[in-house]
Amino acid sequence: MNSSKSPGLAGFGILKNTTCHTEKKISVFFSIIFMTVGILSNSLAIAILLKAYQRFRQKSKASFLLLASGLVVTDLFGHLINGAIAVFVYASDKDWIRFNQSNILCSVFGICMVFFGLCPLFLGSVMAVERCIGVTKPIFHSTKMTSKHVKMMLTMVCLFAVLIALLPILRFRAYQIQASRTWCFYKTEHVEDWEDRFYLLLFSCLGLLALAISFLCNAVTGITLLRVKFKSQQRQGRSHHFEMIIQLLAIMCVSCICWSPFLVTMARIGINESRSKETCETILFALRMATWNQILDPWVYILLRKAVLKNLYKITRGCCGVHIINLHMWELSSIKNSLKVAAISDSPVSSKQINLQPLSSMGQ
Repeated sequence: MNSSKSPGLAGFGILKNTTCHTEKKISVFFSIIFMTVGILSNSLAIAILLKAYQRFRQKSKASFLLLASGLVVTDLFGHLINGAIAVFVYASDKDWIRFNQSNILCSVFGICMVFFGLCPLFLGSVMAVERCIGVTKPIFHSTKMTSKHVKMMLTMVCLFAVLIALLPILRFRAYQIQASRTWCFYKTEHVEDWEDRFYLLLFSCLGLLALAISFLCNAVTGITLLRVKFKSQQRQGRSHHFEMIIQLLAIMCVSCICWSPFLVTMARIGINESRSKETCETILFALRMATWNQILDPWVYILLRKAVLKNLYKITRGCCGVHIINLHMWELSSIKNSLKVAAISDSPVSSKQINLQPLSSMGQ
């Protein structure tokens, strides 16, 4: 029977020949621990971001905080929904035939796996693009990157991720119960149909493209900030940019380390078709690494804040010596003062005063 065209019995053929096994008690324990830690971490990060957004409503910071809040909220719901389904599956002894006769639970699980996998990667790349525009094109950013536009971008990213997740359902292709019987995803065993390969390649290519965009934009942003620091004598008004780019670099590194094995594994399965040598244990290990991304993301905003970075700078300066580290180079001054300086420097009144000073000096 063709399981890809029979939603009611999709994936049940895998249950007869399971190639990898998971210990029920250990798996349930770790699933509950990961879900609890993820929910608490993301909740704490949301509280920090909302507090920062309420304090600093300047355009240079508000758009980044909105996108970061969207990322953390997505990670929170990913832990809550996917974790609850995984715990239910483990607690039910992975007896899919008993509680998944109509394949509804597997379809919901597969849709959530795809959506909560791609959406954080998309949001990370959008955040990198937003910071790149804010640093390289500040005038365009101040006029176009308003809160309204950022909310529209968040909505479009989520809708696009939903569309990718619903694509198999719209094409009457059911999500498959995987060989470990603990989760649902695209078909990863005996992939011979071009459409099954297309879904795997689409998922992996979109994820890898998001990581590549993040890397490119963060590189441009970092180089631009360093050039400004070396050339400009105005040292203030940029510390909030460095704080955000450090957070973006951390998010990018976490995403690359956690998601690359899973994305590459899915791409290899899609390219190699039925000749793929990927085992169930390899796929399950890559999936567990990917789930760590949703746990580590919020800690970027919890740990890499201005106050924490300032203390780390003081410790590093004390260890390396005053003469080795240039104080004006990496000083993380108050965000509030730096934003005031940036606002004054961008105002038309200040620009007129700056332009009139040379004229008055020439007249004297």
